[in-house]
Order: sequence, then structure tokens, then C-alpha cells
Amino acid sequence: MLNTTSAFIASAELINDAIPSVGPDAVAISLQINGVTRTVQAEPRMTLAEALRGPLGLTGTKIACNRGACSACTVWLDGRPVCSCMMLAIEVGTRAITTIEGLAQGDTLHPVQQAFIDHDALQCGFCTPGMIMSCAALVEHNPEPSADDVRAAISGHICRCGTYPHVIAATLDAAKARKG
Repeated sequence: MLNTTSAFIASAELINDAIPSVGPDAVAISLQINGVTRTVQAEPRMTLAEALRGPLGLTGTKIACNRGACSACTVWLDGRPVCSCMMLAIEVGTRAITTIEGLAQGDTLHPVQQAFIDHDALQCGFCTPGMIMSCAALVEHNPEPSADDVRAAISGHICRCGTYPHVIAATLDAAKARKG
């Protein structure tokens, strides 16, 4: 039987065996972004948001609070919304990243992107990419969301312009448009 200290040491050893130590210098990492494998030099402390905006040039992902409180930096990780400012780039591994730039199919906008335009669901635009990513994830995973479902999906987003009613209407219309 293990005591608490022994269990902690055993679990730490498992973690250390599973995740190689890197740093302090930048290391090359490969990220699967919008269906394309991209390699970037990243310091171990670089967040996913910083890697996307900086060396990868995907500036659609916004950094606002840089502490996971506003959700402006939302991207998909294996199809699920995450705050990219709260994840280190080296932690992503082989998981698929989708950014706002990868949501559209060529020149055809995702239904949520189009609905945001149609419903004027943006003003300053700073929260818009993250808000769209969360709403699009909702529509992808729930083809018939309710207004309460949309409210829950955007509950972590801060929009200082107050476009929430337009965002809800846009997302509900996008779901209807996807359904046919």
C-alpha cells in the first residue's frame, strides 16, 4: 500500500517518463493546424495563442486577457473549443487545431460566420473570432441548439460591445441553415 507521498512520487515519475523535458531554448514542434502540418520554433513557455499569432501568422486568434477569462483566443482542439492562451504550444502534440482562418471552406464561410455577418453580431470585432469558434462548435455538436444552449456556449466570452442578442440569433439561424 502506498502512502500519499509515495503515490505522488510514483505519479510524477509516470508523468516525467511520458513527457520529455525540453528547454530552456526554443525547440521545433509540429502542429496540425487547419488540416496542414506546420513546424515552428517554440520556447517551452510559449502559449498556443502566441505561436498561432506570432511565428505562424494566424492573427485571427486574438489575445485579450491572456489568462483564460475572456475567451477571445478560442480555437478548436480536436473539434472542441479551448482557450489557446491557457495551453502551451508544446502540449498540443498531434491533436488537430482549427482556427478562425480554417473554419471556412475555401471562399465559402461557415454558416456561423455568415450568420454573424447577416445578423450584425459583431461591432469592434475583438471577441468575434473566439465567439464564432464557440458557436460553430455548438452547431457542429448540436444541430438543434436552443437559445439557452447558445447562452451556455458563449458564457465564458466577454463582449464589451454587448452583441449577445445578435450572437444568439445568428447561431440559431446558422443551425437552421445547416439543417437545411
